[in-house]
Amino acid sequence: MQMMPTYMGFWIYVRSVDLETQKVIDAANAEYDLSKFDGGGTSKSRKRPSIDIDDDDDVENDIDKGKTSAPEPKKRKQYADYWEHFTVIMKTGRREKVKRERNAITARQIMRIIHTKTVTNLTIVIWKNVHIVYLGERQHDDPNSVTESHHQILWSILGSKEAAHDSMVYSYRHGFSAFAAKLTDSQVIQLSELPEVVHVIRDRFYELQTTRTWDYLKHTSRHPKNLLNQTNMGDKVIIGVVDSGIWPESESFSDNGLGPIPKRWKGSCVSKQSFNGSTVCNRKLIGAKYFISGLIGGADESNWNTTENPEYVSPRDFNGHGTHVAATAAGSFVADASYLALGRGTARGGAPRARIAMYKACWHLASIGTATCSAADMLKAIDEAIHDGVDVLSISTSFPIPLFPEVDARDAMAVGAFHAVAKGIPVVCSGGNAGPASQTVTNTAPWIITVAATTQDRSFPTLITLGNNITIVGQALYQGPDMDFTGLVYPEGPGASNETFSGVCEDLAKNPARIIKEKIVLCFTKSTDYGTVIQAASDVFNLDGYGVIVARNPGYQINPCDGFPCLAVDYELGTDILFYIRSTRSPVAKIQPTRTLVGLPVATKVATFSSRGPSSISPAILKPDIAAPGVNILAATSPNDTFYDRGFAMKSGTSMSTPVVAGIVALLKSLHPHWSPAAIRSAIVTTAWRTDPSGEPIFADGSNRKLADPFDYGGGVVNSEKAAKPGLVYDMGVNDYVLYLCSVGYTDSSITRLVRKKTVCANPKPSVLDLNLPSITIPNLAKEVTITRTVTNVGPVGSVYKAVIEAPMGVNVTVTPRTLVFNANTRKLSFKVRVITSHRVNTGYYFGSLTWTDSVHKVAIPVSVRTQILQRYYDEN
Repeated sequence: MQMMPTYMGFWIYVRSVDLETQKVIDAANAEYDLSKFDGGGTSKSRKRPSIDIDDDDDVENDIDKGKTSAPEPKKRKQYADYWEHFTVIMKTGRREKVKRERNAITARQIMRIIHTKTVTNLTIVIWKNVHIVYLGERQHDDPNSVTESHHQILWSILGSKEAAHDSMVYSYRHGFSAFAAKLTDSQVIQLSELPEVVHVIRDRFYELQTTRTWDYLKHTSRHPKNLLNQTNMGDKVIIGVVDSGIWPESESFSDNGLGPIPKRWKGSCVSKQSFNGSTVCNRKLIGAKYFISGLIGGADESNWNTTENPEYVSPRDFNGHGTHVAATAAGSFVADASYLALGRGTARGGAPRARIAMYKACWHLASIGTATCSAADMLKAIDEAIHDGVDVLSISTSFPIPLFPEVDARDAMAVGAFHAVAKGIPVVCSGGNAGPASQTVTNTAPWIITVAATTQDRSFPTLITLGNNITIVGQALYQGPDMDFTGLVYPEGPGASNETFSGVCEDLAKNPARIIKEKIVLCFTKSTDYGTVIQAASDVFNLDGYGVIVARNPGYQINPCDGFPCLAVDYELGTDILFYIRSTRSPVAKIQPTRTLVGLPVATKVATFSSRGPSSISPAILKPDIAAPGVNILAATSPNDTFYDRGFAMKSGTSMSTPVVAGIVALLKSLHPHWSPAAIRSAIVTTAWRTDPSGEPIFADGSNRKLADPFDYGGGVVNSEKAAKPGLVYDMGVNDYVLYLCSVGYTDSSITRLVRKKTVCANPKPSVLDLNLPSITIPNLAKEVTITRTVTNVGPVGSVYKAVIEAPMGVNVTVTPRTLVFNANTRKLSFKVRVITSHRVNTGYYFGSLTWTDSVHKVAIPVSVRTQILQRYYDEN
């Protein structure tokens, strides 16, 4: 999810500027010897700051001219309880929002004016930022005691219970101890100095980033002993979804045939705008809450303007993202589902009988055209989910690079997920939609299951027949009528013309209407965003054209264009069409409606948009962990969704692949309730498909399509049936994560507060390469290194496994011992891996694998090695 800028400001309300007000302000300026305040120059050269009455909008010029300045450090400390920088601008009969300015008169001075003088026509309301005050693990088992301790901390800074209560936005009191509050800069400084406080950070914002899916993954109930049947399709499992809300009336959330709600459930359904929890919740949707205080800065939620910014201030979903995610993870069976009559079949989630708890923390903002999520709201959602008793968390949000340290509270996802995982709750997160560039993957903490997105073996071919009887197969979601042969044009005019002709998709509107009218238009674009296709279609439609063919690199997704024919082809096919146009005086083409093609010869690919590894913050931690289908996923949506069709929509993104994995994780949690989140992650990584389910190689889309590697898809494409019986697992717990935190340099005190027990890191520090991951990633091999892994037998008691090594090119890999023998008394065994490079130059990554096999199970982990003779070297030769 992407951070949105915030700033400090103040609302100034002035009904009129009269002589009495001017006298008050003049008296205040005279009362304070402002010439003593340090404004950055000598006292002789500085102008005396003042409270300025302005009748124009030239605020910044007033600042530049030296009308305001800041107190010297001693004065600043004296006024610490009110210290803020701002400028007062009075407007006759108007309301003015003033951005924070660095050199301005202090709030204390203004407050003194207001409190000591009678000024009835001047009101100043200080707008404070929401900050998250992170305290680490709870110091009390009673949540009420935790909240009371938060109020006491705020009271000690703000001076009264009332001020503490007004400032508090959230108390995080279940999975961990923290609170969100409206704070000034000075209050942030004071809180940061308290010994019990780990971090104080400003709230930040994240972005939100299937009838065929489960058949493609062979995740079906046709075999009597498969995972779905063994777990009764997840009947007793509760999946918590942190997203944009839910549309409860969707058929995907029907509770037909479901038994009673699990007795351990402690959550609830909150009733608010257009959402009556007592009637719309059921045995399927068992929890629904919403969190908005962080987004609106702790203001009264009733002030949300639903006219300017349509939304439901309740758990109800406006834009459809959360509904789609929840239905993909755990939607009930819905027969004859389709989108524009495409992809027809029975829609369901990965765990179709699992229960759903929705935690709405993401809100549609009309100004940006999508949903955004406050870190404070997301942390509260995770905290509530831990308390309510969810078994799995599915979170389809991410934050762009540069990333924060994994336990820095500025990364709300990593911190919240840590506490959930510590309570045994697997957290499944999206890897981001910033691909195909490398080092763009997010949600990289080693305790998170990070998901990449692939296509599946389904496509939507749309036939283009040229006048020379050559048929080209494009991709589209066009369900209009057959189009007879009509004119075909690539906009390019004579060199001597004064008119503008452009075959660039983004510039089609610049062409003369006569060129486009009643024709199919071919254009080329460098953009991979399907928004370019939609805009090109709109421009052609407005010029009375009949359709558009967009030539581009493999792109983000396909969407319909409101019934208008808009098709995508690659550059090669686009060039074929262009050569045909140039070869004849009267080029023509016809377009047929889109069809659905399933199975061979459609190949699996890592989606262009899927963010790639290695991790930019800790490259020794392989990310993403796993891949799943995330392109053109059919699932339920909100009626407000632009692409809504009879309750469903097709969406693409790692937001869509994440709940695919979350649904499978829920079933594994049901089948193996005592497995740790790390064991479940290991099971899905070590058993994943590295070819597609038909046995064909998996490619990765991008500017050059290539064979996929672990930085594209982690262990591979999730294979639920194999993951149910992995044979061996690479397990970890909180102690392993503590060693990881030590290895990457976190302080003893920060780790102690996080894990709630005294921690002293060893000296020398442990090696991050020894973290017991189901992967080996060595980002800086100079010569050789030996690392350790431990496996736990979860298969037959007397299993014997042998190592099979596929070494990366130019790298020698040896394993000791080569055979692991388990028995009733020996469930865990460790082994060492020695890795030696023969390269004498800095290289890129080379890939291989290490597999333990007992002839029944194949427990494979990816091996990624980069030789770095010259360390920390950026090569751009």
